[in-house]
Order: sequence, then structure tokens, then C-alpha cells
Amino acid sequence: MLYLFTQQVESSEQSIIGYWLTPESIVEIKYCGDLLCGQIKTIFVEKGIDPNTILDSNNIKTDLRSRSLIGINLLEGFKKELGSNSILRGGRIYNPRDGKTYKSKLELLDNGNIRVEGCILFICDGEDWQPMIVTLNPDGTHTAVLKNNP
Repeated sequence: MLYLFTQQVESSEQSIIGYWLTPESIVEIKYCGDLLCGQIKTIFVEKGIDPNTILDSNNIKTDLRSRSLIGINLLEGFKKELGSNSILRGGRIYNPRDGKTYKSKLELLDNGNIRVEGCILFICDGEDWQPMIVTLNPDGTHTAVLKNNP
């Protein structure tokens, strides 16, 4: 699979910095000032559809519904690095599926995946994101493959 990115980021074994495969997209987690951010780099669409044309149409803020999902930040308020227990708390995650932001927790699992959870009141739901290795090609494009390919 070939994905176009503007920047390559190396990730270490005990870091969540890098590219992650979600069920619907590839997200880059990186440093944004004193906090982490998680930017959507590409989304998966049917052949022939430009991913840049997929809008944030479910956003609860009507003025943001016309922006492309590509490039938006999903994470806010997370400190830069994992604690000794491999968990980041205290941040929030934006869910483009319903256009809402939730209190969130990120946990680096033993298998190298990240468990991403969003909570409202005491009800939490989440999904696992898989790490990716992204390499820069001579033509300026990037190739992305799963880091822990079974």
C-alpha cells in the first residue's frame, strides 16, 4: 500500500510517537509544543474517491463541518511521554464518527499496539491502533507497512 505523507517520524519501542493504523485511517502521533497531537494523515475510502474530499460532517460545531478530515488533530491535552505504567491519562480524543470529543486514555500494550479509549461519565469504549513503519521513497512518497506484521 502506498500513502502520501509530508514528514517521516521514527518511533522507539516504548513510545507512542509515530504512525498508527486505525480501523479507518492512518494517524501520526507527534509532539505539538508541550503536548502530543494525533493528526489524521490519510483515511481509507473506496477506489476513485479522493480522501481529501471527506469532510468532518458530523462535527458538533457547524462551522467545522466543511473541513477535510485529513490533517485534523484527534488528541488534545496529553503530556509528552508515557508513564512507568505505559498509560497516558488526562487528555481528550475527538471522534469524527460522531463529531464529539471525549475524556481519553492511551495505553501502550505489550504487543506494541496502543489501546485508545474514550469515556463519557463512567462508560468507556475503545479500539486498538497498530504501529506502522513509514519510509520515504526516492520520489517523495512514503510507503507504510505494519510494524508487527503477523
